[in-house]
Parts: sequence; C-alpha cells; structure tokens
Amino acid sequence: MTLLYFIIILGVIIFIHELGHFISAKKSGIYVYEFSLGMGPRILKFNRKNDETDYCLRLFPIGGFVQMAGEEIEDDPDVPKDKKFNDKPFWRKVLTVSAGILMNFLLAIVLLFIVGLINGAPQNKAIVGTIDPGYPAYTSGLQEGDRILKVNGRSANTTDKLTLQLQVFQGKKIDMEVERNGSIKNIELTPKEVKEDGEIIYRYGFQINDEVEYGFFPALKYAFTKTFSLIHQMIFIIWYLITGQLELGSLAGPVGIYSVVGNAAASGFVSLLYLTAYISINVGFINLLPLPAFDGGRLLFLIIEKIKGSPVDPRLENTIHTIGFFLLMALMILITYNDIIRLIK
Repeated sequence: MTLLYFIIILGVIIFIHELGHFISAKKSGIYVYEFSLGMGPRILKFNRKNDETDYCLRLFPIGGFVQMAGEEIEDDPDVPKDKKFNDKPFWRKVLTVSAGILMNFLLAIVLLFIVGLINGAPQNKAIVGTIDPGYPAYTSGLQEGDRILKVNGRSANTTDKLTLQLQVFQGKKIDMEVERNGSIKNIELTPKEVKEDGEIIYRYGFQINDEVEYGFFPALKYAFTKTFSLIHQMIFIIWYLITGQLELGSLAGPVGIYSVVGNAAASGFVSLLYLTAYISINVGFINLLPLPAFDGGRLLFLIIEKIKGSPVDPRLENTIHTIGFFLLMALMILITYNDIIRLIK
C-alpha cells in the first residue's frame, strides 16, 4: 500500500504541476505537441477530437512534461508562428512557465484547508506544552505556556521556524528566548543523547502545545498562513545549505519520501493529505529556484531575453538546461544514496 500511496501522491503533484503549464499554454494559444505524465517509454497514448495534443502516460512516475511548439531548437514549419511559445508576448511566456509552480501552491492551500476543517487549524505558535522529567528542559526553568521567540538569537516564534532552528543546532547547546506573563526570559538547554533503534538522537525534553481553532474561516486562514510559513522555511533551508549550516544529508530524495509516506499512511488519511501538501509546496518552491532544468531557470532566461531585447540562442539555452538536468540527477543519486544508508543503519 505504501508504494501505491507513493505513486498516487507523486502522480497528483506532477499532474497538477504540468496541468498548470498545459492550461496556460492552451489559453495563450500555444500549440502543444504532448502532455505527458511520467518519463521514459510511452505505455499509453490518446487524442481528443480537434485537438493536436498527444496525451501520454509513460513508464516511470518520476516527472512529466508539456512539449510546446517554439521551444525546440529546429523550427517547425508546420506550426503557425502565432502559435509558438517563443513568439508570444513576454507576460504570456512568464505566465505559462510559472503556472505549474502556482498550481502546486494552490494544491497545497486546498489540501491544508481540508486538513484544517477536519483536524482544526493550528495557530502555528511555538508555545511550550508538556515538559518531560529526566530531560534538560525539566531542570532548565522552562515552563508550560512559555512562548518561544528565539533560538540562539534567531527567530523561532512559529512551530515551523522552531523546528528548523532545532535541526540547525541539533546536538548543540542553545539559548532560548521565551515570553512568560509579559516578560522575557532566557533559557539555556543542552540536549540529552538518547539511543533509539541503534541511532543517536538529541532531545531537549519539551513538546509544543499549539492552539487549535475549528471552523471554515480558521481553516482558510491556516491554509494560507501555513503555506507561506513553509515557503519561508524553505528559503532558510536553502540558505543554511549554501552556508554549510545544514548538511546535504538532511535532505530527502525518493527513497526518503517513500519512507515518510509509509509513516504518514500509518497515521491516517489526514496525515497523507498534509504530506501531499508539504511535498507540493516543495516541488513548487524548488521549481521557482533560478537554476537550469527548473522552471525558475527558464524564467531567468526569459528575463535575460527581455533585458537584452533579443532571444537567447536556443542551442545555448538547451545546452545549459541539459547540463543542469544531469547535475540535478547526480544530486538526486547522492541524496538517494544517503536515504538508503539511513534506512539500513
């Protein structure tokens, strides 16, 4: 069942992303050769009446694409010029390239709204709940109801920010700034080493007691605030990776995601919805990065084209995206290797 959930979750996220590109291309009058889910050999193809597009399902469920006229190196004389991507106005091209990202964020908002309706909407405040005896937090002076503001001088006033900072300073002594009854307190915590399933983890000994509200409008507010909070968190994750404050091993690839899907499935349907929303935000955010092979890289070339007033050589752009793709695959292999090592330890 985990494999089935894994395929469904990735399939939905990829489908929504490519559907954004597809709808925008069609609305912009761009000729679309193919709308495909998956990569590798075709296993299914169909066409609609009076529609030039091939709708395809491919063997490996690890991606998808929308192939548009005007993106290829060699010009297609059978397609009218006004139906080619490169001959569309700048804003049309930007909208078509970014539509997949926007659809991923929209999917996350919808799913988080459903989660908020079912389970209630957490307020995303880093408020201390249970404090466990036998751990540093119990003797540090930390109290239930304390609202955490900072960790080692960095903002940690939401559950997402706090989770990230505790990951960055994992295993290290932290200075935590908290608000208690209108006054500011500083709490020093040194984590305790605990061995679980043969792996050493670090525990401070406190849990967060996030307030929950029920109803349509709290769920709607939660959907938007949580989405933006996770995007904000991902910005800092990229920065911490670049500056070496987070290790590459902290990232998860397909194998790691597969493991997380299994855990989420065991926790119930709502956990799967939340995980799908979280991965969808990740896919949208990663594609926003201005790197080759991502939508953000294509947006960067469109901006360069706009600034210089003439198209970028398609052969050069294609070469850069191809190199970026192979580098991305190499990174994915490395991350997958780390996932496998974590699983067999």
